[in-house]
Amino acid sequence: MTDPSPMTEQEADALIAGIGAKARAATLALGQASSAAKTQGLREAAERVRSVANALLDANADDCARAEKNGISAAFLDRLRLTPERIEGIANSLDTVADRPDPIGSVDQNWTPANGLNISRVRVPLGVIGVIYESRPNVTADAGGLCVKAGNAAVLRGGSDSFETSGLLIDCLQDGFAAAGLPREAVQRIPTKDRAAVGGMLRARGLIDVIVPRGGASLTERVFGEARMPVIGHLEGLCHLYIDGAANLDMARAITVNAKMRRTGICGSAETLLVDRRAANTHLIPLLDALIDAGCAVRGDEMTQAADPRVTPAVESDWRTEYLDAIISVRVVDGVEGAMAHINQYGSHHTDAIITDNGATAGRFLTEVDSAIVLHNASTQYADGGEFGFGAEIGISTDRFHARGPVGADQLTSYKYVVRGHGQVRP
Repeated sequence: MTDPSPMTEQEADALIAGIGAKARAATLALGQASSAAKTQGLREAAERVRSVANALLDANADDCARAEKNGISAAFLDRLRLTPERIEGIANSLDTVADRPDPIGSVDQNWTPANGLNISRVRVPLGVIGVIYESRPNVTADAGGLCVKAGNAAVLRGGSDSFETSGLLIDCLQDGFAAAGLPREAVQRIPTKDRAAVGGMLRARGLIDVIVPRGGASLTERVFGEARMPVIGHLEGLCHLYIDGAANLDMARAITVNAKMRRTGICGSAETLLVDRRAANTHLIPLLDALIDAGCAVRGDEMTQAADPRVTPAVESDWRTEYLDAIISVRVVDGVEGAMAHINQYGSHHTDAIITDNGATAGRFLTEVDSAIVLHNASTQYADGGEFGFGAEIGISTDRFHARGPVGADQLTSYKYVVRGHGQVRP
């Protein structure tokens, strides 16, 4: 739809109030819904995604054409674009989420203290979850599916670039849920491209229980700065790959190219390559060759520049930049201590990896690097809820409270204590 004029703050608040009230009512029905109904709803939604694949491709082509006309970057265009394989991936993710155990009602702990009370800690939904995201239309299905699996209602505000594509995906989710007897309002989207609606969501304390931002730094900074409710999210995916002196060269080369170039526009893409000084003579030139041959621009320190004339000088800001593009910064460091010092100074605590055949060195890195995800001998591109077996993710959290790392259905729950007695009164 085309908005006739910018919304006022009051209009935005009124819009969100109406949507939030419907979402709040939906949570009551979802709280009573059976696991079988949620599973059926997700499967029905997946089949509807498959059945409208051609319409999704047409709508997405229109979205992509408008985005290109508006000057969207190549990385963001890649996030936006759908293919038949990506559509099938969206449907498969919904099926996988459907197959996951229902977290609601599961008992985390059960014990009986000296007073004889039987106490259980039981998983419950968070409530109404607002998700604000940018171009990737698959987030629409992932977020809606995961929220409903965990008994939550979802209020989705996708990027304007994917407006038509996401609208069709919302229809698939709502139709699928309705077919299983679940409320259509379990998943709703903000029906406007007007950015004032984002502010309305961030002010909607009491209607929206949790906000999840999924996008660039400017969006996430705004959400963290303005939200009047808890936030689950990360500011940047500034991911590092450290090649240790005991790294196998063939493995290091394959992982480096994959970590950077498989998909450059995702938050798990490696942005900085750190090479142990002990491996510089044997590993640095082959790694640079592999990256440059794959189409990656390299910005490096003095030793890296000396190794290949195609390397341009890195400046201080490069070590802090999430490129989301075919660009990587490279630095030679003094062993794992130098790598960890660099990561601690410049990293965003998202995802960092070490390549080494030395188990003790790997153990130090995995223990001492304080990031949501740390990997040994694997690509940073595995920073993904689907790859963790969650079916999908609503995002990668770098928070230290509530949820950290990939946020799947289990992480979209809270808990309550259920206490059973037999007449006890406290002395």
